[in-house]
Amino acid sequence: GGVLLVVCIVRRLGNGANGFQSCSHRRSKSNILAVALRHCVFLWNAGTGATQKLLELPQTDAAQTNIVTSLAWGDQPGSHTLAIGTHGAEIQLWDVSAGRQVGGFNEHRERWLGSAEGISSHISTSMRTREPPRVSSLSWGGPVLTSGSRDSWIHHHDVRQRGTVAQLHGHTQEVCGLKWSPQCTQLASGGNDNLLNIWEARRNQPRYVITRHQAAVKALAWCPFQQNLLASGGGTADRRICLWNTGNGQCLNEVDTKSQVCAVQWSVHDREFVSSHGFTHNQLILWRYAGGGRVHKIVELTGHQARVLHMAQSPDGTTIVSAAADETLRFWRILGSPTRSAARLKVEHSSRDLLGAGFIR
Repeated sequence: GGVLLVVCIVRRLGNGANGFQSCSHRRSKSNILAVALRHCVFLWNAGTGATQKLLELPQTDAAQTNIVTSLAWGDQPGSHTLAIGTHGAEIQLWDVSAGRQVGGFNEHRERWLGSAEGISSHISTSMRTREPPRVSSLSWGGPVLTSGSRDSWIHHHDVRQRGTVAQLHGHTQEVCGLKWSPQCTQLASGGNDNLLNIWEARRNQPRYVITRHQAAVKALAWCPFQQNLLASGGGTADRRICLWNTGNGQCLNEVDTKSQVCAVQWSVHDREFVSSHGFTHNQLILWRYAGGGRVHKIVELTGHQARVLHMAQSPDGTTIVSAAADETLRFWRILGSPTRSAARLKVEHSSRDLLGAGFIR
């Protein structure tokens, strides 16, 4: 209990690293899985099974509250950069191939401390006395790293300039979900205020403020094969997956999943996506997208004993890795490949072969 797992997959350290938010189509024998476990980040080589500790955050109190709260791999060609958000409201940039920190950003922490010029009026005295606003969400849009925090602000950081280039305020509570579109033209943000905001690149006001969800919006995923198609998922009081046309702000469809929606991953080969869930069933669901917002449930996958908080996709696009509050990682080979669709996989394999996931504790 009390362990936070955050998962990303990188394609290959020596040949460009793709975060889970981008689409990598090539299989690699040296897949690296980055896992945050409280105040440590570990790297697991899926090809060799070797594990190494990348970092351990220093602790300033006996309760060891400075834990890792978000991760995101850089998506630039040749990038080895892993961005790390912390409970202490800081962002660290690490060169994973060299095993060292190469930069960072502290603007969320400075805002909390009230030391950033011209913005201290936004911070109340009571807020300064509480714990720092953790960096809850990270997403790369080319060379721009975007962060969302418990302070309700979104910051754009340009790693080329090593500075913050924009600050966005469209939420009233923690920003728990962030995702750049594949073309980096739109940003989706979800908050604990139940809002879903759609931002245009280089604009400081949201184009659409969407109030349809009735709980926190953490799960966000852009469709890789259809522009302006976004899937969003709501928390326990909502339980819905909504599909949006972000070109006009229209909701194409909504589906009641019967469980808290924690994450969504689109297949890069088929018109399918996977959702992961918490209360009440802690399951994964594979969905078929039929166009026009219509979806059909293919299968529910069970095995986790607690909320399935995070997912990432293998570089070849066939396998989902899920991380749950039961402190396990499970690997599900449920998505199609360029030569075999998920539907064909279900014919070729028995239910046990297809759905019986390997796991790491």
